[in-house]
Amino acid sequence: MQENYFHSETVLLGKGLPSGGPWTPASLAAAAPSLLAEQLSLPAAVLSASALQHNLLWMREFAQAYGCQLAPHGKTTMSPALFRMQLDAGAWGITLATAPQTVAAHGEGVQRVLLANQLVGKGNFELIASLQQRDPGFWFACVVDSADNVAALGRYFSARGQQIKVLLEIGLAGGRTGVRDDAQAQAVLDEIARWPDAVALVGVEVYEGVASDEAGVRAMLQRSLAQWQAIRANGGFRRLPAILSGAGSAWFDVVAEEFSVLANDADAQIVLRPGCYLSHDVGIYRQAAERIHASNPIARTMGSSLQPALRLWAYVQSRPEPGKAIIGLGKRDAAFDAGLPVPALHYRPGDAAATAAAAHWKVTAMMDQHAFLELQADDVLQVGDMLCFDISHPCLTFDKWRHLLVVDDAHRVVGAVSTQF
Repeated sequence: MQENYFHSETVLLGKGLPSGGPWTPASLAAAAPSLLAEQLSLPAAVLSASALQHNLLWMREFAQAYGCQLAPHGKTTMSPALFRMQLDAGAWGITLATAPQTVAAHGEGVQRVLLANQLVGKGNFELIASLQQRDPGFWFACVVDSADNVAALGRYFSARGQQIKVLLEIGLAGGRTGVRDDAQAQAVLDEIARWPDAVALVGVEVYEGVASDEAGVRAMLQRSLAQWQAIRANGGFRRLPAILSGAGSAWFDVVAEEFSVLANDADAQIVLRPGCYLSHDVGIYRQAAERIHASNPIARTMGSSLQPALRLWAYVQSRPEPGKAIIGLGKRDAAFDAGLPVPALHYRPGDAAATAAAAHWKVTAMMDQHAFLELQADDVLQVGDMLCFDISHPCLTFDKWRHLLVVDDAHRVVGAVSTQF
């Protein structure tokens, strides 16, 4: 795995690197700098090679058990190396959120993109049309939820002599995007029918994460399934099998359960789109994983659940008061929207090994480059000590790093991955 994905010759720039350089993932792997020997500049974002591999295989096995395919949401990492890992492990495609993300992924060899978002505006139309013109083998589809958007797509792609593939998006009142009721859905379907050469309906899509509880999630999924079945019955899909797609990172088990009624239907292609499973976290997605492991029969048979693979290391920078430490880690380095970083490991340079962080250590606030760590007055924590933090919400941690170092279980660097946010 490391040989294929973490050893490119891309020059790495930015924070978290050793002195010397310039460095590439391949040259870093050859040098194998040790994080615990202070051979890196901190703060640094690291990915555990073993946890990545575990999570990759875990999700593949889970999806296969339900007869589903995976199109992981690439906006989480925007890392070509991680895209390649997922595709080589059997992912059907990569899900993305914007036209520029699609251009970046295609430039790195991704040949099938599901845009789980509306494609709006001439500039974005042009990016996709240009890709389709340059590469006739490139597969792309976006979602639609309004007749106006369909009409704009139809006019533009008809004038270009091209066809764009779309999925009808199902939404929730008060939620994000997606049609709210049957009347809105029918208006979109009627407009698609007006553009038989330029707009091709290839499936139905839903993002169930906007629902507030499991009952709401299941209701959205059942409505999406019924809509897919109604369109199929009316011959509305341009081609079969037609896609039925859902699943963010929190409810993929429920999506698999509800949609698996079509698993043996030759007309159906079920596509799950979780994005955070590869890196996982100890916040919102660990809570989801605990629920899944407790309630889902497939997950229970699979033994261990997903593992946090993304962590941040930083120095204790100041001990200005007895019950406070200031850490050299801030909002420029870690997500803070869904929970602050959680201390996981403590290491004092020169010790034999890192040890578990004290359970009462807690990050209470963050600034751009600093985190406020609450502790007890008599805690033995000093300037220069190293702390490892788990995070909540990988999406908004990945986008703060131009590269992330990949480490083995001994905290030695075995490569790196770049991001393209």
